[in-house]
Amino acid sequence: MQFHSTFNKEPVVRVHGREQECVTGWEPVGAELDRALQQLPPGNRIIAVETYHGVYLETLKSQLETLLQPGRVIDTAELFREEEVIRKMTHPDVTDDRVFGYMTRLRMADFLDRQKLEQARQTVSRGNGEVTLVIGYGASMVTQLGILVYADMARWEIQRRMRLNEIDNLGIYNRGEHPELKYKRGYFVDWRVCDRIKKTTMERWDYLLDTNHHDRPNLVRAGALFEGLRQAARRPFSVVPFFDPGPWGGQWMKERFGLEPGVDNYAWCFNCVPEENSLLLGYGETRVEIPSINLVFYQSVELLGDAVHARFGDEFPIRFDFLDTMAGGNLSLQVHPLTEYIQDRFGMHYTQDESYYLLDAEGDGSVYLGLKEGVDRQEMIEALKRSEREGVPFDVDRYVENWPAKKHDHFLIPAGTIHCSGRNGMVLEISATPYIFTFKLYDWDRKNLDGQPRPINVKHGIRNIQWYRTSNWTGENLVNRVEILAEGDGWTEERTGLHEREFIETRRHWFTSAVPHHTEGGVNVLNLVEGEEVVVESPGGAFEPVVIHYAETFIVPAAVGPYTIRPHGPSVGKKCATVKAFVRVNP
Repeated sequence: MQFHSTFNKEPVVRVHGREQECVTGWEPVGAELDRALQQLPPGNRIIAVETYHGVYLETLKSQLETLLQPGRVIDTAELFREEEVIRKMTHPDVTDDRVFGYMTRLRMADFLDRQKLEQARQTVSRGNGEVTLVIGYGASMVTQLGILVYADMARWEIQRRMRLNEIDNLGIYNRGEHPELKYKRGYFVDWRVCDRIKKTTMERWDYLLDTNHHDRPNLVRAGALFEGLRQAARRPFSVVPFFDPGPWGGQWMKERFGLEPGVDNYAWCFNCVPEENSLLLGYGETRVEIPSINLVFYQSVELLGDAVHARFGDEFPIRFDFLDTMAGGNLSLQVHPLTEYIQDRFGMHYTQDESYYLLDAEGDGSVYLGLKEGVDRQEMIEALKRSEREGVPFDVDRYVENWPAKKHDHFLIPAGTIHCSGRNGMVLEISATPYIFTFKLYDWDRKNLDGQPRPINVKHGIRNIQWYRTSNWTGENLVNRVEILAEGDGWTEERTGLHEREFIETRRHWFTSAVPHHTEGGVNVLNLVEGEEVVVESPGGAFEPVVIHYAETFIVPAAVGPYTIRPHGPSVGKKCATVKAFVRVNP
């Protein structure tokens, strides 16, 4: 079946009033930086380029040397400690586990040789009238003089470069290592370190350099960047969705969203994971792509709300993503860690409670959730261990309840509940953010897309399964817990979850006319789960109307306050529905 896709794969936040403060291409970038340097006193013509992990450092250095003709260049790669020292220092966080590590507490200063750093600082302080270029990880630590440029990088592009063996991890040379291991080191170490220095230097930035397309960089003045972030934090917006294939992936997203037909499948889509997704800021015709986590760092209270910020700091606690098994396969049978387990083992202060909302399902669509009544605990543990050890099939249907699933069903999955989506379902997953902490118990004897066996984590998993969550308990507490809360002219509000152990609340609104909403001082995340098109508006005209299409996720910052959603365009006169998630401030 062919679909006309209206799904917006590149949503843009238009920045008003600063349209002329962005340039594109290496030569314009060089001209802008040279102009800024020439305005400085001769002894202070210093440009430091701090870089996020994943930037093509060789290309960046070569281009800037050609364009700026510096008399002196300090490459911070030469200031790092020996690779053997860095590997030993980071091993407690990287660990020997194939998947899991520990969220590092290291900082960039720990990676740099103190004596070399001090020598570099003294060298830079002795200005000689020529341009000095300091470039690489930790460049902002060498000098606070002159101009500071931040070369940023989107997470999706870092992963692409890892898969192509084009980049190394922080302070070590491992370009040929398996992408899975590079990603793990990035997740637990490199990105934590780079985010810390990003946050502490933001107020010093003079420019941001968007390096996602190395042959077409965008340079935006810091004032224009921050104004764009301020505007984004006061209006509804969407981040850029990121689609990826997987061994169990389906065909629904490919057909409905007009994705690349040559890809075998699309397993998931991150459409509201600010650590993973990008934010596009539009300056006239130019689109500057930045990690959307920058908005969380810079406008934490305006975006999250005071109470949510007090609880989570500058982390975005709500995640929306898609899991597509239409004409695909079952997800891996899995369980998420309990709060105390993730705190103790991995250094995270909250866990991945979640839920499955069915955007669509076909005849045999189902969700595995909870244990069957009368399961012999030790027998099941031995069967899981044998399957992991010997590669023999695990009889999932003997031990785990399989619930029929239809469109608009909502299954709640507090941490510790064994679960997975069955085939022929299109799931909107609503969860807390730490997505990487999934303990796979069984994966239906599949291999990953690279032909390697997928990692199984029975040892972790069996320590977190809540064995009392059997069919009767699950059916009563976790399946379609719908409660009508309010009704108005042309609309109905329902509570659909989540479980009382989870800090996220979800509300579904069915409507044929305008529905009043209010952020109540906390960030809202919504998805249009029924209807072709709606428009989000401010009753007082505080922001321009935002049109949302079917299945698109959008964020309404806490600072927005009141807003309305009504059918628009082809949906006028038809029933629509949104699902909204927010943090329970007083659960």
